[in-house]
Amino acid sequence: MAVTNAAVKIPFEAPAPEKRARNRAATEQAILDAAKRLLAEEGFQNFGINAVARGAGCDKQLIYRYYGGLNGLVEAIGTDLGSWVADRIPDDTGGMFLLTYGDLMERLSMLFLDALRADPLMRRIVAWEVSESSEQVRRLSEARSKALAGWIERMRGSLVPPKGVDAQAVNAMIFAAIQHIVLASAVSDQCAGLALKNSKDWEKAAIALKRIVRGVYG
Repeated sequence: MAVTNAAVKIPFEAPAPEKRARNRAATEQAILDAAKRLLAEEGFQNFGINAVARGAGCDKQLIYRYYGGLNGLVEAIGTDLGSWVADRIPDDTGGMFLLTYGDLMERLSMLFLDALRADPLMRRIVAWEVSESSEQVRRLSEARSKALAGWIERMRGSLVPPKGVDAQAVNAMIFAAIQHIVLASAVSDQCAGLALKNSKDWEKAAIALKRIVRGVYG
């Protein structure tokens, strides 16, 4: 009886379109997550295609294929920051009755304070805004600012600031104060002599912030 050594050919079956779509979506998300993680941990100085590919566990060519390269990936992170605002600063009143523009800005200030404290990547981006002038940083900064402005427009309805108050300028100062105090606390657990080590310290800071908002907007 003759024995044959011919290899058995197994017909190739391409993955179903649904599976390919799922695999691509998972890979895109892995790349985006790796990019955000790398930025939060290392900053832009070590932010590159190879490093992101290693973090995502994928071939770097997939970054070019799905995002068009590093600039496209930064654009995607910027878009994701819009989702960050939606996730961290929800479009609801949180049980508050927003009867005045002051109510609105008090809620936004508290939400932004808590969100920034909880997110190391966003803190990095805020720090880059005042220390770097690269195109990448500008894109991320603009995406966040646009999302915050959109939240105010959606939530304020017919609410308007008091007559004679330049709300754009005042709100810029409020956001700047929040950003500075959060960044300072991350470095030294204090800001201008105000301890920021525990929940009681942060409660004191939040009360002071509310008083500033109310002092302007009532």
